[in-house]
Order: sequence, then structure tokens, then C-alpha cells
Amino acid sequence: MARLTRFAPSPTGPLHLGHAYAALIAAERGDRFLVRIEDIDRTRCKPAYAAQIFDDLHWLGLTWDLPVMRQSQRQAAYDAALDQLSAQGLTYCCTCTRADIRAALSAPQEGVDGPIYPGTCRDAHHDSGAVRLNMAKAAKLLPDLSFTETGTHPARYKINPAQLIQSSGDVILSRRDIGVAYHLAVVVDDAAQGITEVTRGQDLLDATPLQVALQHLLALPTPIYHHHALIRDDQGKRLAKRDDARALAKYRAEGATPADIRRMIGL
Repeated sequence: MARLTRFAPSPTGPLHLGHAYAALIAAERGDRFLVRIEDIDRTRCKPAYAAQIFDDLHWLGLTWDLPVMRQSQRQAAYDAALDQLSAQGLTYCCTCTRADIRAALSAPQEGVDGPIYPGTCRDAHHDSGAVRLNMAKAAKLLPDLSFTETGTHPARYKINPAQLIQSSGDVILSRRDIGVAYHLAVVVDDAAQGITEVTRGQDLLDATPLQVALQHLLALPTPIYHHHALIRDDQGKRLAKRDDARALAKYRAEGATPADIRRMIGL
């Protein structure tokens, strides 16, 4: 079976060296390669950044199958997934602010999305607000799960559903201001595109058990995962969108070639 990979940037700033590394790794590992624009955050995502993404990727020598999927056009698919989870009794509405959550936690435990939610709204029966996954209920419906990792630490990782209560908690699936949250959108989109191997940074490895659980709850296939090393700055910090000093556009303007970029990132 052909290996289908993808590069899924958010158009919230210029691509930097870390993005170049991720895109090149994904393209080189796939028999077919897709680009997905993760533009659900309408306040931060800009058309100009999306256009620059395509221009930078072409400059690197990459080509991909068309059409390009855009998350901003897929709310109906996310709503259907939410309805599927709600029909199983696995969701509830939450009106807590971040300040409310901080105030309720005397000793915060960090999960994949920050402090583990204390469950304040779990039995409140609100009609609106952010939609959360009731992980305790979900864990009871899940068998022991696993996924194959081929990246920096290759292994067959086993997932104990009960442990997701501690490592993920009641994560947000849909936000009031956006309509869908990352973990739900990414599993729905990967399935819709038929992705067989997800290549992404090592920093997302800890989120994979949660996403595999969502795949099972939604009856979606689980791809292979390839979490690669991160490109870091001179102080060892992971490059971020705000790090314009390492933007590809800057290197291009200074006369760098795609071969120069490959050397800089160790390819």
C-alpha cells in the first residue's frame, strides 16, 4: 500500500527552519504527499501567510496532491464527529474560564493541553460553552489500545485507557470562539485524507494516545506515527512562529538556496 503523508501548517506566521525540516521529512517519507492548511483560528490565521507557505514549499522543491484541504472549510465534518461523541454520552459543555480552572486547582497536574481540568462543569448540564470529552466515561468504552511509532523512539506503544484520565483529562473538543479544537480536528482530517503515516515533531508524541483514543471512539483508522527531532536555536529552544530571524523568507531574501536550507537543518 502506498504511504500517504502530510504537512499541516497553521498560517499564523512565516515558515521557519523547523517547518522546512518537517515538510521535507514528510515529503521524503511519503509515496504521496499532501499539504493541509490548519486555519481554524480565524483571528490569527491570515491569507497572506497561507500564500507564503505555498510559495516557500514550492521554493524548497516540494510538490503535493491537489486540492489542498483547509480546516476553515470543514466545520460540518467536525460537527458530525462531535455529534457522534455526544450520542455516546461522552461530551459536556463547560463555561469555566482559564482563571476559574487555575483557582480550582491547588496542585495543578499538567496534561497534553496544560493543567488537567478539575471537572467543575462535568455534572452541571450547561447548554452552551466549550465542549469537553468526559474521559472517565470514554475510558470505559475503550479497549487497550496501541500505535506504531517509527520516529526518534521507534516502538509499539501500548495505551491503557484508564491512564488517559491522568495524562489528558477532559480535553476540549470544541471551543466557543473557534468551533473545533486541535485534537478532534486532526484525527478527523487525517482519516478524511487517508493519511497512513503522520510525521510531526517529537513534542506531539505525548498527545498521540489521546488522539488514538478519539480515533477508536469515532471508528476511524489509526495511522503509523513518525515523530521526528525538533530544530532548535542556539540556546536549545524549539523554534516558534515568532522567531522571524529564522524565517525561510529571510534566508531567501539573503540569497540562500534550498540546498543551503537542507544543510542548515541537517538533511
